Amino acid sequence: MTATGDAVLPGTFRLNNVLVAPNIIKNLISVRQLTTDKNCFVEFDPFGLSVKDLHSRNEIIRCNSSGPLYSLMPPAASSSSCALIAAAPAAVWHRRLGHPGHEALFKLSSVSAISCTHHSSDQLCHACQLGRHIRLPFANSSSRALKNFDLIHSDLWTSPIKSVSGYKYYLVILDDHSHFLWTFPLRLKSETFSTLANFFSYVTTQFGCTIKNVQCDNGREFDNSSARFFFLTHGVCPVLTPPPKTGRLNAFFAPLTILCAPFSSKLPCLLPTGLKAFTLPLIY
Repeated sequence: MTATGDAVLPGTFRLNNVLVAPNIIKNLISVRQLTTDKNCFVEFDPFGLSVKDLHSRNEIIRCNSSGPLYSLMPPAASSSSCALIAAAPAAVWHRRLGHPGHEALFKLSSVSAISCTHHSSDQLCHACQLGRHIRLPFANSSSRALKNFDLIHSDLWTSPIKSVSGYKYYLVILDDHSHFLWTFPLRLKSETFSTLANFFSYVTTQFGCTIKNVQCDNGREFDNSSARFFFLTHGVCPVLTPPPKTGRLNAFFAPLTILCAPFSSKLPCLLPTGLKAFTLPLIY
């Protein structure tokens, strides 16, 4: 059995709970299931069968048969072309027809081109989701820098709304070795490079370390002539590609927005030159 649904005989006679078995030679009907679903009874005679209503005893359908088996076939239908047509769920038709949208399936069903048991726009198709991906998912990385500030990951997130103090952008810097996170609220995207350059000075002064590698995406806030010249003169190796660990920063954007947006005007100045930032130790 490959599917379960409803079936409609040519005419108006509907059968419920039909099991679809492609390899079966003949379509079989359970008399017990028929009489239970339709609240009727079946009378057999040498010339055929009659399906009658249980209470009124009115005849619902009469089928004559001349062969060794009783066949349930309405007289209005041609005996040579009558067949049971199973109404499959919309998800089955979605796969059969090459994954069309819900609107296309509904239109086909409304003109009786296909027979669907139900329509649901809440069902997600796994194949459709994979087909719309623009790139393959990144594999989990177990690599880790040997020392603090040997490698930092940086990313910029745009908040859907501005904070009370007018901050709309958040620069996130993650140290690959210690997993320590710095978050800088920014009013303008153009402040990204100056904030990153000031962070380099802060690390050199406060920790006595030199940042050796910066991993970030291909956004123009990181990939521009000023940033490239700065990296070149400071001997920093930039990697402008979204690696797995840079992608992990996205998981912190939502909770950090909750922290940054309402209270950004009350943050202490943790860095020199007036920079406001959160410093959060991360363990994962």
